[in-house]
Amino acid sequence: MHIEQSRTTQHRSRRRFLISATHAAGAAVLSPAVIAAGQNAAATRPARPKIALIATVIRKLSHAQHFVDRFLEGYGWQGEHHHSPMDLLSLYVDQFPEGDLARERSRRHGVPIYPTIAQALTLGGSRLAVDGVVIIGEHGNYPKNEKGQTLYPRYRFFKEVVRVFKSSGRAVPVFNDKHLSTDWGQCAEMVDDSKRLGFAFLAGSSLPVTWRIPSTELPLDTPLQESVCIGYGGVDSYDFHGLECAQCMSERRAGGEVGIKSVQAVRGSKVCDMLDDRPVTRRLVFAALSRSDTCAASRTGYTFAVPDMDWLRSHSRQLVGYFIEHRDGFRTSMLLLNSLISDFTYAGSIGKPESDVSCQMYLPMPTRVSLANFFSPLVNNIEQMMLSGVAPYPVERTLLTSGMTMACVESLFRGQTVVQTPEMAVSYRAPRASHYWRV
Repeated sequence: MHIEQSRTTQHRSRRRFLISATHAAGAAVLSPAVIAAGQNAAATRPARPKIALIATVIRKLSHAQHFVDRFLEGYGWQGEHHHSPMDLLSLYVDQFPEGDLARERSRRHGVPIYPTIAQALTLGGSRLAVDGVVIIGEHGNYPKNEKGQTLYPRYRFFKEVVRVFKSSGRAVPVFNDKHLSTDWGQCAEMVDDSKRLGFAFLAGSSLPVTWRIPSTELPLDTPLQESVCIGYGGVDSYDFHGLECAQCMSERRAGGEVGIKSVQAVRGSKVCDMLDDRPVTRRLVFAALSRSDTCAASRTGYTFAVPDMDWLRSHSRQLVGYFIEHRDGFRTSMLLLNSLISDFTYAGSIGKPESDVSCQMYLPMPTRVSLANFFSPLVNNIEQMMLSGVAPYPVERTLLTSGMTMACVESLFRGQTVVQTPEMAVSYRAPRASHYWRV
């Protein structure tokens, strides 16, 4: 939905009001007068959806910065500069590190930073006063467990949101950035809460909705037999993005998704050993690599060299592989090829090699102006959910990719062994449309 520039300016001018906040213990504490000003401004505003954003941290290039700036300033979309059809009226920010941008955004746009999540959702009152909630629990200084997983407070943030829903007797759509939690029980509880209270719940990565090169959509009930995603980055980090990349395609297979039976994660030369025993997977790895813009040559002085098993083995120290068995026999594999590529590509088997499908999930990484444009289609899908009250694609996708990520981390922690996953007997059907950004 496109909003004319003049109308957007009027809405923004109405939204601005004086904020006189003091900062104690690293957080912005609002005076009663400021809270009242926010409530009065909301009361006189036209009936546009109102959202609250809950963040761990807002600093340059953090996920929250990308979301906040798009809701407040807009973004390029389908040949125009698109302004959000809703108003970001409140923030809760958990940490204020050096380089914090939360306070500056608050002052410039007149969006209060409330000291608690409940106050952000009630706009300082006693009952829910917004029409949607965005949770960005990524980045910031949080502890790690013995497996190396960062314990972001996404579950805690979500449960505080749900507590306000319950006390107010109504619920509104919620978006949760990236995986739901590092604990399967918490992930499942979050999804159960959304079903029980009846609110739209969207979660996950930008990978499923960014551009695809070439533009590729698998029709529902495609006789897909296996999926492979090639990516880069760390464990319990970019591995999740790779799994979302694969799952948004795998879920479109004949019969839909039926859940995960087992996983095994391996490192180094074991990745190549696994590929030696899996000819279809191996074929798909190189089909996906053919879509990469960044595949590194292995010989000095060359801009390109043939990627093959010898090439992989010569760089095996950097490899991480996730090998996933679904309950219907379907296979998903995800490889992190650090130092060899810096993009995400997909390939799927529909039988014979000539029927393989492959594409790049295009992620134009931020430059000095920090666009990171792959966040734009994700924000657009969030907007559509806030307007319609319906999630554009099932949260069960991210429930499973959250589970796959934590199970693969567990596999590495146990010495690269097979981990059975009976708890992941999650079945769902993909929507007819893929919801990725077409250009």
